[in-house]
Amino acid sequence: MQMKKFFALAALAISALTTANAQSAAEQLDYKPAPYMFVGIQGGAQTTFTNYDQMKLITPTASVSFGAFFTPAVGARLHVNGMWNKGGIDPNFTYKYKYVTTDLDLLLNLCTLFGKQNYYPLNVYLIGGIGLNYAWDNDDLVNSAFKPTMAWEKNRFSHNARVGAMLDYNFCKHWSVNLEVSANSLSDRFNSKTSAKDDWMLTAQIGLAYKFGFKAKPAPAPAPVVEEPAPAPAPAPVVVKEEPKPAPVVVKKPELQTEIFYAIRETSVTSAEKGKLDNLIKFLKDNPETKVAVTGYADAGTGNAKINMKYSKQRAENIAKALKDAGVDAGRITVDAKGDTVQPFSENDKNRVTIAIAK
Repeated sequence: MQMKKFFALAALAISALTTANAQSAAEQLDYKPAPYMFVGIQGGAQTTFTNYDQMKLITPTASVSFGAFFTPAVGARLHVNGMWNKGGIDPNFTYKYKYVTTDLDLLLNLCTLFGKQNYYPLNVYLIGGIGLNYAWDNDDLVNSAFKPTMAWEKNRFSHNARVGAMLDYNFCKHWSVNLEVSANSLSDRFNSKTSAKDDWMLTAQIGLAYKFGFKAKPAPAPAPVVEEPAPAPAPAPVVVKEEPKPAPVVVKKPELQTEIFYAIRETSVTSAEKGKLDNLIKFLKDNPETKVAVTGYADAGTGNAKINMKYSKQRAENIAKALKDAGVDAGRITVDAKGDTVQPFSENDKNRVTIAIAK
């Protein structure tokens, strides 16, 4: 019954995450979401369950891992975890020992497994694995007056079977942060006590992962060239000589394009760029029949799509507000933001820009 509740809650969580992430994120990538490799570090706390006050047995733990995702949904890792552990016998006596666990884990990305896309910024991994545990330095208990008959000396080898879950957030192409909780089943007497069944260790850790080895997306195939039959020759036109008419007088409508550049994460006009804004205001006042289109941009070389859209929108809105504050009628102003989806300049740093076209 408990397992049914767990899987029901997991299904609801996956549905919520895939809905929240469904913004065609994969279409914005310039690389394939899989395969890739990763290395990671984690730190947190662990406790091994026993007939003692568990709050007194919580100790720090740390992990390192190396692995790969072969498809957007399936991966594997070599995971090494360890540090200090504690046990307790008498209400006033606890003992320390050390351990290290090496596991080979299978990783299933539930979001891409059940979702409609191959990439989501936020993902839930189901983890299952098996490996070996090595424990040593049990001197606190062995040399104490409370030494039980089942206490091991020198060292102890044990199997380790693991099941867990991880929440992982990609905040840029190569980096992600994660929260992992896992339950580990070890041989009886791991904690120097016997219960005729496996001992259980619970770990909870937060971590950072570096992802690399992505492959570039293939360029889209060019559209096929359709050759149309040549049209039949048109009959020769009948030339009617007319008196030449005077060329119409074309009055060119005044136009002005203003480009205001920004530093990284900046949305306000700097003193170096203020002269351009003042010139734009003067042009609009001198030409009251003109309208102005204000468009904000962000460079694709930094940040991510969501943050870059935010910055480009703020840049455009700040320029529009400055025009209104200077007396330009709001009906003459249109505002747009492209984020990093459009790069008007070949030089990356110039794409942190607001372009105002008045005509």
